[in-house]
Amino acid sequence: MALAGLAFAVMGGLIKFAARDLHPFEVAFLRCFFGLLWMAPWLLRHGPRALRTRKLPLYTARAAFGLVGMLAGFYALRFIALADATALSFTAPLFATVGAALVLHETVRRRRWTATVLGFIGVLIILRPGVTAVEPAALWTLLAAATTAANMLIVKRLTDTEPTEAVVTWMVVMMTPMTLVAALPFWEWPSPTQIGIAAAIGLCGTLGHLAVTRGFAAGEASLVMSFEYLRMPFAAAIGWAAFGEVPTVWTFLGAAVIAGSAAYIAHREATLARAARRRAASAQHDQSEPD
Repeated sequence: MALAGLAFAVMGGLIKFAARDLHPFEVAFLRCFFGLLWMAPWLLRHGPRALRTRKLPLYTARAAFGLVGMLAGFYALRFIALADATALSFTAPLFATVGAALVLHETVRRRRWTATVLGFIGVLIILRPGVTAVEPAALWTLLAAATTAANMLIVKRLTDTEPTEAVVTWMVVMMTPMTLVAALPFWEWPSPTQIGIAAAIGLCGTLGHLAVTRGFAAGEASLVMSFEYLRMPFAAAIGWAAFGEVPTVWTFLGAAVIAGSAAYIAHREATLARAARRRAASAQHDQSEPD
């Protein structure tokens, strides 16, 4: 997750740089295209069998949410500071909690609802509506976070049975043609330098998604999610060094509130999951004992 945080922060900086000259939708296509190329050696080594799955509807849903999130997020990065975009992206677990309750009909009790509300107060601290004008790019970033939340729920389901590499490869296989359709109306041929930047974006994205997927497969969500917030200092440093962006105290304060709320939600979910496993193990043990 630490590697993923660095990879995604670098990717964000590269996207912001590339989107100065190319339309963000074209940058999104190039990211998927080169992401597919980076995964090609694994696919060639294992052959088409590696992509055999009974979870195609889940993969398709993930690609659809990923398309909306990628286009919204890439477009927003053209206009918003890298640290602000990163801080607002931390709302993904908050949206995931809402989605788990409303869509999956999971039981979300008072503590997690309270943490979720506090997290969205952190969004208001960053945006400060009524004090400063709310940039449309910030709303696009929140849309990207909401679709990321949907992806998180799907990835958790997929990693129960699917290999990490297959989860990442299916994403770029499906999203490459989707993003091409979105990019065609804005297409202009990239220069060799822009192609090199796009290749680096694809590499960072591939490394980041592989690292995240392995993190979720290897550890409990509460532990995994706590390392995600390393993206904030990475993004702030890159934004300052590359673009001269100086985050405000409101950005760091809001990010701390959002991250704290999201971390508590992950901790609470892990605690409840452990308790459920203990109850299930105890019930199984009682049934196995002779009368």
